[in-house]
Amino acid sequence: MNPFQRLISPRLPQAAVGLSGEAASVVQLERRGGGLAVRSAGLLPLPAGLLRPSFDEQNVADGAELAGALTELLTSAGLARRKRWSVALPEASTRTSILTMETAPASRNESEEMLRWKIERALGAPLDELRVSRERLRPDAQGRQRYLVTGVRLAVLAEYEQVFAALDWQAGLILPRHMGEAWWLMRDGGAQAAAGADSLLVSSHAEGFTAVVLRAGSPLYVRGVICETEDRADELYRFLLFYRDRTTPQAAEGEAPPAPLYGESIGRLLVAGTGLAEVEARAIVEETLSAAPRAVGPSDLRLAFPAAGIDFRQIAAPAGLAALAWA
Repeated sequence: MNPFQRLISPRLPQAAVGLSGEAASVVQLERRGGGLAVRSAGLLPLPAGLLRPSFDEQNVADGAELAGALTELLTSAGLARRKRWSVALPEASTRTSILTMETAPASRNESEEMLRWKIERALGAPLDELRVSRERLRPDAQGRQRYLVTGVRLAVLAEYEQVFAALDWQAGLILPRHMGEAWWLMRDGGAQAAAGADSLLVSSHAEGFTAVVLRAGSPLYVRGVICETEDRADELYRFLLFYRDRTTPQAAEGEAPPAPLYGESIGRLLVAGTGLAEVEARAIVEETLSAAPRAVGPSDLRLAFPAAGIDFRQIAAPAGLAALAWA
């Protein structure tokens, strides 16, 4: 089941903008052969303090200055006349969680009430203060229903939407950065399922990182971590211990280890954003899980990418949202 299925109808634009506290990026894709190709892309560093990504506090220090920076970026990329966009918001401006219904509700009303209660607890805010996207995932191994939930405060979203309105944009899809980045691993879910291994996205940013484990192209675990740069390696290690403890079968004392389960290790690794090196993340995965994941890049994802001039890690989020036009 594709958790983006409801989001990608009607057809989405083939271009997207990505925002972070450090930079703004833009990507336009096109179909080429059996894959996709970058038709145009750009990256513009933002002045310090212009964007302060936060779930609870003001994000945009100066809307007019941000609009001017985006205009400069689109002009340099040759996309100034385009008005329809998807947008990847800064990670720290949003919260994402996977919710599991421990018991089967007696009615649809009870199910809705239980889910609302869980969303408020997971996201840490009343529903009437949030814009929430929720998608039903595959049931877990015990048959319990699961939901992928993403939320942003309405007050925070309004700050960005005011900037988009000043630019006369039609922003039809607005999601956190890790959702666009995760799409690159989701679209190949069938091939990875055959390989019998999970995939890991580590979306790094100035405020911390988001880790997403995908199984057969569907989110299994999501954890957002706000931490200092020097603590990222330790926090990623803790997340992988959590993953290992829940996926690796344990042998009883004196018995041989049980047969491996599907997806008990990470087969593919995508490190996006800035602040955590791919080689460091790969080493942490290998140390924790005793298996070396294959780091994936544009060629592995069937994306024709310029050889120089821009780093795929910094535009993976908007590129993933643009790729949804062909989902």
